[in-house]
Formats: sequence, C-alpha cells, structure tokens
Amino acid sequence: MAGYTYKYNPNRSAEWNYGGAKWKLSRSKIDFFKECPRCFWIDNVHGTKRPGFPSFNLNIAVDELFKNEFDIHREAKTPHPLMEQYGIDAVPFQHKDLDTWRDPFVAIMHRHEPTGMMVSGGVDDIWVNPAGNLIIVDYKATSKDGRIDKLGDSPWEQQYTRQLGVYRWLLEQNGFTVENTGYLVYANADKSLPEFGDTLNFETTVIPVEATTDWIEDTLLEIKACLDQTTIPEIGEACEFCPYRQACGTKLLKIHNATKK
Repeated sequence: MAGYTYKYNPNRSAEWNYGGAKWKLSRSKIDFFKECPRCFWIDNVHGTKRPGFPSFNLNIAVDELFKNEFDIHREAKTPHPLMEQYGIDAVPFQHKDLDTWRDPFVAIMHRHEPTGMMVSGGVDDIWVNPAGNLIIVDYKATSKDGRIDKLGDSPWEQQYTRQLGVYRWLLEQNGFTVENTGYLVYANADKSLPEFGDTLNFETTVIPVEATTDWIEDTLLEIKACLDQTTIPEIGEACEFCPYRQACGTKLLKIHNATKK
C-alpha cells in the first residue's frame, strides 16, 4: 500500500483569502505579519502560503493532557496544585463557550470596527480569580537545558507575549475583565537522563507574562493598510523565505535565459 504523499498547492480557494467569506485575522496571522509583511501579503491577498511543516505532535499531546488535567479541577471548582504552588489565587474558569474559544477554527472573535476585520484567537485555558477577573493561560512544551522560570527575548518568546496580549484583548472586547498578567504553563522535558525507558520526564513551571494590549490597535491598522496595498510590501528583517525565493528566482531565470540561446 502506497503511503500518503502531501503535494504543495500554491493556490488557495479565494473564499479563504482576504476579502473572502471565510477569511479571518487569526492570532497566528498577526504574528505572521510581524515576522514578514511581504509573506503575509502574498499568503492572505494572493493565496500562496509558505510550504508547511510537520505538526509538533508531542507538543499537541502535552497540550491535550494539560487540558484534561485542568478540566478535572474546572469541574470540581478547585485550584490546580500548580496554582497553589505558585501562589495564584484562582481556579479554572467555567463558561458554556469555553470549548468554542479553544477551537482554533472557531475561537474567540471580535469584529474590529475601524478596519472591518474579524479578529480571532483560540485559547488554551482561562482561569478566574475571586474578584471575577479572568486570567489568560497558554500551555507550552519544549526540551531545554536548565530550569525555565522566565521568558527571554528570542522571537519565539516575543511571540508568546503577543499571543497572550491578543487573547486578553479579544476577551475584553467581548465584555470580560482580564488581568494584566497571564501565565505560561511550561513543560520542559529532561534529556539528560541516561536512558529513555519509554518515559519522558518533565519539569513544569508557571511563568508570569505581562499581556500588554497597547500595541494591538496600531498593528491592526498597519495590517489593514498592508492588505489593501497593491504594491509589494517590504521584507521582514528576519524572514528567511523571501531571500530564498529571490535567490531561487534569480538562478532559475538565469538558467531559463541560458537555455533559450
């Protein structure tokens, strides 16, 4: 039996492109714009996305297990032991729409009136404190040397900060009061052990993150301007895809011109 082979399709259905009936500005698309306006524009306006990569299935498994674990305490209305360990006076939040908010294909949504764009984001978890204020939580899994007890300044970690900010903004736009500080529940796999033994050992830490939202309004206006422009946007400073496309295009054009002679 032949194995499944994925074939890259450079042309997305127009209904999923900017202006189409199914297009939304997801949290991940906001980060995409921050990374490279040109790639973002080619993807959302012209429907040609970057090549994909395999899913991080181990990370997805950790996410699911965390959700299952916190849902036990959500049902019981009790704090998770990690909350008590880190002195966080809260319990997992109960709400009839929580499963919808967690679904990345539906998520929390808000139509931003100045741009007309529907903004969405799928949360991992939400906690609530005794004052009734919500707390944004995201689960992370990795394998790094040493204890993870704070965020650094890498692009990934900057993305995590923006991620919590977008979730906070969406909930506030839907009428909820949200704490400025959110949390990353971070599972770090220990790779220093002498053997595998069919078991991964994790150290789980809870990292506070200031979920700022003051950057979102200006960013949404910038995104709208980018999507509406007819000229090609600038390349993102750290983008690796644009230089690759340019280098390949130049070399292929040279080969093409040489073979025509």
